Amino acid sequence: MDHAKLAELQSPDSIFSGLSAEDWAEITSRAVQVNFVKGKELLVQGDPGDMMLILTQGTARVSMLTGGGREIVLAYAEPGAVLGEIALLDGGERTASVTATSAGSALQLGRNALRDFAANHPDFAWSLMQQLARRLRTADQTIESDRAYASGPRLARYLKRLIRKDVEASHRVELSQTELGNFAGMSREHINRQLRSWEESGVISLEQGRVRVLDTDMLEDISESEG
Repeated sequence: MDHAKLAELQSPDSIFSGLSAEDWAEITSRAVQVNFVKGKELLVQGDPGDMMLILTQGTARVSMLTGGGREIVLAYAEPGAVLGEIALLDGGERTASVTATSAGSALQLGRNALRDFAANHPDFAWSLMQQLARRLRTADQTIESDRAYASGPRLARYLKRLIRKDVEASHRVELSQTELGNFAGMSREHINRQLRSWEESGVISLEQGRVRVLDTDMLEDISESEG
């Protein structure tokens, strides 16, 4: 993937948001490219966070295991996604695992490489602190929202997050109903009832166990309702 494309793919909440193609050329020169196959564990919950990944090809699922052994799917990563940066920055153990859902490749960037880049780019260091502060604020707001919302609106909000950006026209969520229930903190029975209700209303369709959003405006309205 070329450097301009990497810059373009960074979401507003990426720690590398706002970097130029030239900056990405420098990051790439400090990184190691790794290739992987579908099913490969790219990062493992509990491992030391001595490096981070920048996905350049393929897709991956980010998930965590609770103390009771329950899996919670946190996100679905696409090219451009930055993975494992929190453990790299704070020196702690990884709080989530990343598993490849297709073959692909990534840039592997170590702690010293990121530190050296930040030392050479003071503006990046400041931007990084601002980004982490924004994430903390967003996390606080999400916790409060999830407390306030009923399960239907909460599920709608998670569906909005999980719609695949690279196949936006299809609005397909590449998670099974069980995985989606884990993500939203709902039982399989509960989520099945909710999805069937939305299917009957024309909000979604269910295709081979996957969800396709048909009416994004209605999903938006549901996500903002109070249940």
